[in-house]
Amino acid sequence: MGKKQILTIPDPLLRKISDPVTSVDAEIKNLMDDMLETMYAAPGIGLAAVQVGVLKRIIVIDLSKDGQKRNPLFIVNPKITFKSDELISYEEGCLSIPNQFAEVKRPSSCKVNFLDYNGKKKEINADGLLATCIQHEVDHLNGVLFIDHLSKLKKDLILKKTKKQIREIDRVIV
Repeated sequence: MGKKQILTIPDPLLRKISDPVTSVDAEIKNLMDDMLETMYAAPGIGLAAVQVGVLKRIIVIDLSKDGQKRNPLFIVNPKITFKSDELISYEEGCLSIPNQFAEVKRPSSCKVNFLDYNGKKKEINADGLLATCIQHEVDHLNGVLFIDHLSKLKKDLILKKTKKQIREIDRVIV
């Protein structure tokens, strides 16, 4: 299949809650492979299935930097079972809200249960950037965007900038 198109706001699908995956079969593995290819091409460090128009509880993440060996993490049906009280702030962006970034505070660590690429049960304790990325992507599966964690003023500013970008892209010069 290959690279997929990434949905951007205001696409209403981004606000829908994703459905659990019943089994990790060949179709789901193909989707995860396509998601990973799409994420690398974007480029990004995390992608949820809903961002490519599929309402399934699937996430792909890879925090490796350019020049490093790729280290993808496939997360199916994630369930965050613990979030630390300590908060950490990262400047977050989102492939579904292009070219917009804002500081977001989230728990600095979390524990997540999930199925891996082969459908095996896994549990990881994540902290720092990985914890932030997992929480950001799980939010997507629940119809929540990073801008929903911002003040109304900051959120409105980002939405206004995004609408302006869309209008500029939609202009046709003859």
